[in-house]
Amino acid sequence: MTSRRSLVLFALPLTLLTLAVPAFAREVTHVMGVTTVPDQPLRVVALTNEATEDLLALGITPVGAVRSANANPWFDHVAAQLAETEVVGEELAPNLELILSLEPDLILGNKKRHEKIYEQLSAIAPTVYVENITGQWRDNLAFYAEALGKSAEGEAVLQAYQDRVAAMKAALGDRVGEKVGLIRFIAGQNYAYNNDSFSGSILRDIGFGRPAAQDKPGLAEPIGPERIPELESDRLLHFSYEVGDGGATKEAQTWMASPLWQSLQAVKTAHVYGVSDTVWATAGGVMAAHLALDDIEKIYEIESTR
Repeated sequence: MTSRRSLVLFALPLTLLTLAVPAFAREVTHVMGVTTVPDQPLRVVALTNEATEDLLALGITPVGAVRSANANPWFDHVAAQLAETEVVGEELAPNLELILSLEPDLILGNKKRHEKIYEQLSAIAPTVYVENITGQWRDNLAFYAEALGKSAEGEAVLQAYQDRVAAMKAALGDRVGEKVGLIRFIAGQNYAYNNDSFSGSILRDIGFGRPAAQDKPGLAEPIGPERIPELESDRLLHFSYEVGDGGATKEAQTWMASPLWQSLQAVKTAHVYGVSDTVWATAGGVMAAHLALDDIEKIYEIESTR
């Protein structure tokens, strides 16, 4: 059966594309191919939480963006700036009709999330993708800046982050050699986060060591309570993805009451810290990276490098 969405997306695109070809345009090479985009796109739609906050960091408010994960509708750290932005569905299920209605001149997506709808999005407006959302967030930011014609601004944003990391390293001194572990609680399955996760990349940038079981490539891996000793570290950060039923909180409470958890050196020295899941796992962009650095400053009681 042909839906109204199908009719809209197949009846209008040729006209839209004909009208949307800008007088000044350039080609952008990305993971899905080569796309002609406007030199200065004004109506941008972001299909990931990462792209949304990176746009804001580059001085662009998207006309449309997918709802912030597990938020209503936006993460606290971006809500004020997105007051006029239209919610265009979920990161894993963008609403194509809403996107079409916004008449965007550029769409930023992600192959891992949106590969199957690339042709439909491209029929609405020039669409460019990054490959994934993990510890490669710096590369993704640089790509978004290029697609927006704001490479210089992107370089400045990344340099500000790198300068701050350098200042933190200096302030930490010998403590930068400490091992820092990461555990994420989710109802039904918990995860240890490795070096290629967003949170792992922040720790790696600073220069911290990692527990041996987490000091390896990859995003994350499931971890059961019998593997709690693998979390042995100088400092241990934990965050919970809570969907409202309290399951993640119960997981954390159960683990923290166990003898294996209580035997960890970080627990014995009171070096275990609960941090925001939004900041350390879900948001994924440069604004969240700075918030993660804020947490490190508080944990290590060093002067702000903002």
